[in-house]
Amino acid sequence: MPSFPASRLQKIAPFHVMELLARAKALEAEGRDIIHMEVGEPDFTTPPTIIAAAQAHLATGRVFYTPALGLPELRSAIADFYGSRYGLSVPASRIVVTAGASGALLLALACLCEPGSEWLLTDPGYPCNANFVRSFDGVPIGIPVDGQNKFQPTLADVKQHWNERTAGALFASPANPTGTLLDDDVLAAIAGYVRGQGGQLIVDEIYHGLTYERDATTALQFGDDIFVVQSFSKYFNMTGWRLGWLVVPERFVRAVERLAQNLFIAPSTPAQHAALAAFHPDTLALLEMRRAEFGRRRDFLVPEIEKLGFKISARPEGAFYLYADCSALTSDSERFAHDLLETAGVALTPGIDFGSNAPKSHVRLAYTTNTERLAEAVDRLRRYLR
Repeated sequence: MPSFPASRLQKIAPFHVMELLARAKALEAEGRDIIHMEVGEPDFTTPPTIIAAAQAHLATGRVFYTPALGLPELRSAIADFYGSRYGLSVPASRIVVTAGASGALLLALACLCEPGSEWLLTDPGYPCNANFVRSFDGVPIGIPVDGQNKFQPTLADVKQHWNERTAGALFASPANPTGTLLDDDVLAAIAGYVRGQGGQLIVDEIYHGLTYERDATTALQFGDDIFVVQSFSKYFNMTGWRLGWLVVPERFVRAVERLAQNLFIAPSTPAQHAALAAFHPDTLALLEMRRAEFGRRRDFLVPEIEKLGFKISARPEGAFYLYADCSALTSDSERFAHDLLETAGVALTPGIDFGSNAPKSHVRLAYTTNTERLAEAVDRLRRYLR
């Protein structure tokens, strides 16, 4: 007798931050002023050039399906972007436009993940990655990482956790929730080791563009057999447009195309036409100004948070998050986050969302609101902790 829903759902945890956000929105509906530092969404509006491109396309009324792999013009524009930003020649034929980075991750894992195969991830890490693996009956294996190595895996970590059941690894640079980068020599070494084991490496680069001391190096520098996930959401300020892309090794393109045809038919047509303007010089100039603003917010928030008793063991190099040790302030970060929301009107994300590696002693703070609001959040935290 079949049992519904499918048993795999028992292994898929809720995305706790979304439930915290729902409570924050409910409090706002009651008239409370809530400072949002919980969700990884830039507060900047979509650049005007992108809006104008979408409006121009919509005015034609020709909002039809595109090819499953995306608009040829957009795939070419993304390929050109790799040339201008990274000095790399990436054929447009290897670029797959997707329904957000989540769609890209689903396509990659649907292509690569066999039932029972193991995939190495960092712990802490982006929670949906483990659930994507579970969705295809794979087994996520968390590598505990800490501030000593910037919450990133080392080659020794990968070797230690690799066994005959391991199919590959999925890492992020910059990472969520920590904002740290994989150093080039480490990324190159890991890519070489995974290749030598006959495995597959997927690298999440959705926060590229949002780095501060140095530009991030794409994993494509270290081999054309690596899957790379990117997004228009973060750097390009297009979260609600639900558009991303996947750079696919040549031998997998046809397989990914078959999956895309069946799973999604095609990405959003208006979003793709809008994204054609994402690489316009005026757009990029604006985005670089916004990148600098995120850097200023980080530089304001880190010392202020440390004064309150939080510990930042790895300074974020990118994205827009602080992953803070709150063990000096509470023994239960989830209870702390919910009480802080109810009492002080500040929304943070508890560590439980990011894995099983010391979640009760960590919270994530997103600096996705302006410095004035961040200062108000710090003041509210100070009063709350007193």
